[in-house]
Amino acid sequence: MRVKNSEVREAAVVAPTTSSRSAGREGVGPQSAGPRPGADDRIAGLTQQLHSLLENTISTPGRWHYLLDTSATLWRYSGGNIALLMAQMEERGQQPPSLVAGFREWEHHGRNVLKGEHALWVLAPRTAPKSHDTASEETGRTTSRAAAQTAGDTAPKDQRVIVGWRGQAVFDISQTDGQPLLVPRPTVTNGSVPAGLWPSLVDVAVRRGFDVDVTNNQLGGSSGYTNFANHRIQVGTWLGDEERLAVLAHEIGHVCLHGPDDKIGRLYGSGLDHRGLAEVEAESVAYTVLRAHGIDRSAQSSSYLAGWADQVLSVEQSGAADSSAGPRPLSRLEIARSTLGRVTSACRTILEVTQPENLGGKPAPFDIAVSHDRGYRTGPVVDHPVTGAVRTVTTS
Repeated sequence: MRVKNSEVREAAVVAPTTSSRSAGREGVGPQSAGPRPGADDRIAGLTQQLHSLLENTISTPGRWHYLLDTSATLWRYSGGNIALLMAQMEERGQQPPSLVAGFREWEHHGRNVLKGEHALWVLAPRTAPKSHDTASEETGRTTSRAAAQTAGDTAPKDQRVIVGWRGQAVFDISQTDGQPLLVPRPTVTNGSVPAGLWPSLVDVAVRRGFDVDVTNNQLGGSSGYTNFANHRIQVGTWLGDEERLAVLAHEIGHVCLHGPDDKIGRLYGSGLDHRGLAEVEAESVAYTVLRAHGIDRSAQSSSYLAGWADQVLSVEQSGAADSSAGPRPLSRLEIARSTLGRVTSACRTILEVTQPENLGGKPAPFDIAVSHDRGYRTGPVVDHPVTGAVRTVTTS
């Protein structure tokens, strides 16, 4: 089930991929007394908050399930920022965030942050041209370095590099009022399959260089199998429509994350040597992708997802490092952080192609028209042609 490494970053904790220049205000209206934290203190506080949340997900396995549910709504954000947003809303006794943007971006959408509301905080990269002398930027920035270890994404453009980290103030739509804005929340159901989801998942596989065979000829009678050598994904013909989608999404999770070239997976114990954690990663991807499309796989995925903490602890305790991958972290926190970043990054890659009805946590551009009954989208509805092979194989 292991295939080519997609070089998904180990723990992306950055601002939303669709916009990184929104101005933010810490609060609107009366402010509490006392000095505001400095930039480094803010980063240190956010990093510690993220670490505490990840430790909690290990001690309380059901929290991983809940984190994936939030990821299905905020999939345009990185894993770390999804966790931070969820934690901050919980601290305030509020529902998980649904659409999040900076102060000025909400104004652009005809909405204003309510008086007295205080910002949510995410981590965003500070970038500079590659030719920029970054030596001075690194001096004395121990908290920025800690944030960079929590993060792992590259700069938005190839010509730029990350030179530090900053806290960015954002607000959930529940903290605003003004121009009505549709918040698409597809009904989560069992048994219904969105039209077009299967071909769009096949398209994801094809873009990665893999063909999809629907066949009775499965290795060991498994429901799905990914052949790295032949660049093929096999899915059982006997499966129902929803199960077939789930199996294909699971195997695409392997395509995005695992394989002989997956150095990060070997480093953090989710590669070939630790199949259990790799299976948790792949199933987490499948669960989140289908959840974003309104398919609830809680019951079917429970055994995979409930055991994620056991797999993290098992990897931590095994101490079996692959010398070719370099030194391996022994901390369960580092393993959990890597798993979160890898899973959410893979989901974002897939969902950018499959285009679920929800907006991924970012309000849609105001001038985008409603397409049928799908509501506002983050971009025009585009059909994705499938150019690779999709075969139904029958055997006697």
